[in-house]
Amino acid sequence: MNTPLAASGRQRNKAALYFTLPVMSWAFYDFANTIFSSNIITIFFPFYLSSAVGGSEQMDAIASTIISYANAVVSILLVLLSPLYGVWIDQTGRKKKFVVIFAIGAILATFLMSLFSRQLNDETFFSLPLSVLLVILAFMAGKFFYQSSLVFYDAMLPDVGSKENMPLLSGFGVAVGYMGTILGLSVYFLTGKDNFPDAFLLSGVLFLLFSLPIIFLYKENHTQQLTKNSGMFSGYKEILSTFRDITSYRDLFLFMISYFFFNDAIATAIAMMAPYASDVIGFSQGTFILLYLTATLFSIIGSFAFGYYTKHAGSKKALYMVGILLVAALLLAVLTTVASLFWISGALYGVSMGAMWVVTRTMIVEMSPPEKRGQFFGLFAFSGKVSAVAGPLVYGTITLIFSSYGDLASRLALGSMLLFVLIGMFLLRYVNYAEYRQT
Repeated sequence: MNTPLAASGRQRNKAALYFTLPVMSWAFYDFANTIFSSNIITIFFPFYLSSAVGGSEQMDAIASTIISYANAVVSILLVLLSPLYGVWIDQTGRKKKFVVIFAIGAILATFLMSLFSRQLNDETFFSLPLSVLLVILAFMAGKFFYQSSLVFYDAMLPDVGSKENMPLLSGFGVAVGYMGTILGLSVYFLTGKDNFPDAFLLSGVLFLLFSLPIIFLYKENHTQQLTKNSGMFSGYKEILSTFRDITSYRDLFLFMISYFFFNDAIATAIAMMAPYASDVIGFSQGTFILLYLTATLFSIIGSFAFGYYTKHAGSKKALYMVGILLVAALLLAVLTTVASLFWISGALYGVSMGAMWVVTRTMIVEMSPPEKRGQFFGLFAFSGKVSAVAGPLVYGTITLIFSSYGDLASRLALGSMLLFVLIGMFLLRYVNYAEYRQT
């Protein structure tokens, strides 16, 4: 059985800290699932849908609306189920089992996207070709399984690192994940432009391949104290109880509300980056791949840099810095008509995207009581999933209402995300974080 770093009294140098079997097999799942996130959610599914539905400025806006609403529906399901996931963690102590189950579900759904996108027929439903509708449904299933696995994966962080080293390990995991993005982008160069069936298939194969370490090599430690089994729906009762007891966890809940607004902007921009760059800025699919590669490289830099910055400056100050970078990136993207400035926006967004996961994952561990950590990771996921409903709904509704205005609709929709970031930064001011740091 692998001994978690938290139980080890030995001092390790930084290289040994990262390159242990528990840490590496855990981090490789970040490598694997980020391939799905980048290839399917951000790149190939949006381009596929724009190709199948778009064609004019108005139809491009409608395609953006479909993408937004598909993401919102998945997030609604996750909102309903994430409290239950937290209970499973606390009552069973098992996280790997659920990571594996949901990962396999996401991989199978990706293979189905490849299969359905190869079908050609004239039958339509809701004014969409049947094959396109099936691809949308498979995408929604895949994203649901992928996002579900992350609830359990994030909760594994305390099992592989001590509290002192969690910022570094969190940053390492995110950086390894974005290295997976770089490998995933090779799918475009292997399949070529608009070969979506093969792009979906190869993305699923890579997801499966790099999930193998956590499936076969990671050995879960079952030493955590388990809560009494009080029924599968107890998570919802616990959430209601926690909300009633909100004064006891005021700072944690205020942080979660702040995170809600930050994540709203991050998640929506990730989902809509490809159609925005293509329809508004005029990037080709190949140019967007290079832009996304650039953003990914800056995400790796950001995740490592903010791992160290978070350790020394604290999570709250680090999250402020993420907000400032995100505001700058969104302002450039909304206002620019020059492609070169959009590249700068992509780089800034990359840093903030990589840093966001490092900082918030660390902050939730620091601020949550150990005996309720699984429950609060469920609540953390709950906050993120609710925001992932609101953002796409706002974006999609704006593009739908203003679709007759062409590109302006997308600029207004992306601009609405600025408001969410500013609200998050304002609320973060009132989080009393000092008493939780290194306690």
